[in-house]
Formats: sequence, C-alpha cells, structure tokens
Amino acid sequence: MAQGVEEWYKQMPIITRSYLTAAVVTTVGCSLDIISPYSLYLNPTLVVKQHQYWRLVTNFLYFRKMGKCPPQALCYKKAFIFTPAEKGLARATEEDFEVNCLVDFHLLVEELYQSCGFKSSYLDFMFHMFFLARYCKLLEENSFRGKTADFLYMLLFGATVLTGIVLLGGMIPYLSASFAKIIFLSNSLTFMMVYVWSKQNPYIHMSFLGLFTFTAAYLPWVLLGFSVLVGASPWVDLLGMIAGHAYYFLSEVYPRMTNRRPLKTPAFLKALFADEPVVVARPENVRFDAAPFDEIHQD
Repeated sequence: MAQGVEEWYKQMPIITRSYLTAAVVTTVGCSLDIISPYSLYLNPTLVVKQHQYWRLVTNFLYFRKMGKCPPQALCYKKAFIFTPAEKGLARATEEDFEVNCLVDFHLLVEELYQSCGFKSSYLDFMFHMFFLARYCKLLEENSFRGKTADFLYMLLFGATVLTGIVLLGGMIPYLSASFAKIIFLSNSLTFMMVYVWSKQNPYIHMSFLGLFTFTAAYLPWVLLGFSVLVGASPWVDLLGMIAGHAYYFLSEVYPRMTNRRPLKTPAFLKALFADEPVVVARPENVRFDAAPFDEIHQD
C-alpha cells in the first residue's frame, strides 16, 4: 500500500506534484495550528500597504480546514478594543489604532470563514485533493505533454485572472459583498483546470454518481449545478469557469480566428523547463524492412 502511494506520487509530473505537495502541506499545517490561515488569505490592503506579497500565492494553496476551527476567535475577541474615539482615549497612538483595526478585520474573517463553509471535514479535503491531482495531472500529461513551461504559464494566467476579478468585483457596489467573502481562490483555480480539460476533451463520456451519463463538455455545468444543489456558493465555480474560458479562448479559439497567439509563454519560463520530446513507443518484435527488389522495379 505504502509503496503504491509512493510510486503514484513519484510518477506525477513536476508541476502537479509540486502544487499538490504545497497544497497538502499548507492545509495540514493550518489544521495542526502550525500555520495561521490569517496569514494566507487574500487581503489587498495588507498586500499593498504592508507589502505582504506572499498572500497573492498562498491563497491558492489553502484548501479549507480539515477539522474543527481553532479557538483563535476567542483570543481575538478578548484582545479586541474599540476605536480611540469610542473609548475616549485621546492619547492612543496610531500604531494601537492600526492593531485594533487589524484585530477587528480578523474577527470579520473568522465570521466569513464559518459562514462560507470553510469548516470542512477530511472527506471534503480529500475530495478537493482528488480533483486537483486528477485534472492537473491529466492536463500536464496529455494536453501539455512535453510543454511544462506552457502548463505553468496557464496556471499563472489563471491565478492572475482570478485575482483581478476578485479585486475588481470588490469595487462594484452590488457585487462587493459577494466578492468580499472570497478570501481563498484555490478551489477556483482547480475548477479552472477542470474547465480547460473539459474543453479539450469534450467527447469523453462520464457518469455522475451513477445517476446519469454525459459528455465531458458538460462537466463544469454538472459540478456547478451540484454545488448549488448542496447549498454552496456558485461564485467559486463561476470564477473558475470564467478564468478557464478566458484561457481557452485566447489559446485555442482566437489563434484559429486571427493566426495570432496573444498567450505566448515567456522565454524565462521556457528556460526553466527543457521541453521533453514526445516519443511514441514502437511495438516489440516489429521490424520495418525495405521492400523486396522485384516489387520496387515493378512496372
């Protein structure tokens, strides 16, 4: 059993193996309170004002809690102090005010964390890891076989689009409340990979829980409908579909229409990964001999 898992892990392509490892280590670390999820979530204010640029990456590595939520919220509530104006503390320093506001925001994140369903079980975590490992591996081994740099560029493009959508959506009055609840984009990036795979393999037949069959082209819509059916927010899946469609259109549809490729993998990424030649194995005991002499000179 252990050897089988180790062999399966070693056979993964490099990007899939790296992303899966980082996601598992990050999520398990948060579950064991080794890493705080408050230092991982996407917060534009902390990124810009306090230069916490790692949040642009770490919010794609966290796949919810596996166990019970830690009691940090109780500590935050005990440490919370109202603003200096409300307490009449005229001598309060600007640093104290910033700390109080940050604690207040952490309380808001804790409420969003619980209301958005981030209190998940081991089964939910394994479900997301299965989707990540399966479709990330399928893309890297098939559609991007021998093109590791292009696959990494697809993930970077998707992460950039998702981050941009959330930042812009937070500025729209009627949508800001919905986008404010999206503090982790890991599930959206996984759904983007599912969408791209379904577009590149539209005729594969699939089954949903043995209830009905459909082709892979409808897989994102089936998963979206299932999310709505179980009461989950559809925004996570919709964002993944938008990012996936943007990549598919710019990489597959638009070049066929205009003979131009707007998504070209940068040279520095190609320099990191040497493109492996795709070799087609020849069956054993098969020889390709020259045609007989009399057949060559037949009139």
